[in-house]
Amino acid sequence: MAGKSATKKQPTKNPASAVDAVFDAYPKPVREKLLALRRLIFDTAKATKGVGALEETLKWGQPSYLTPETKSGSTIRIDQVKAEAGQYAVYFHCQTNLIETFRELYPELRYEGNRAILLGADDKVPEAELRHCVALALTYHLGKRKGASSK
Repeated sequence: MAGKSATKKQPTKNPASAVDAVFDAYPKPVREKLLALRRLIFDTAKATKGVGALEETLKWGQPSYLTPETKSGSTIRIDQVKAEAGQYAVYFHCQTNLIETFRELYPELRYEGNRAILLGADDKVPEAELRHCVALALTYHLGKRKGASSK
């Protein structure tokens, strides 16, 4: 714990400014979509029972969203797809069944293996579907706890 609080006191380690710098570095069309996705994640967290406050930080250099207050969810990351210009993605922990669940619910979405929903900067955002997927990720551990306690 002492190491964590010492790190937080260093002004050069401000996570908000580091996250903002990452957003500022994206090409404009992708940046606009990722900023909209960021708002969608925060709005969904606020509207979803049991999630609590979100923490925005960087993991693997990507804007990442965690539920440290309630520990209700699995980390969500967003980033451009470096191999494909104009593409961006919402990444989920690959050792969960989240993508498998999303594929069953929304077969029309594009996926990358068991870790991401792929989106195009020129495409219409599937907002309702993304909100539902984000809500499922943000409450992933709540569902597992309920299942474990009912056995």
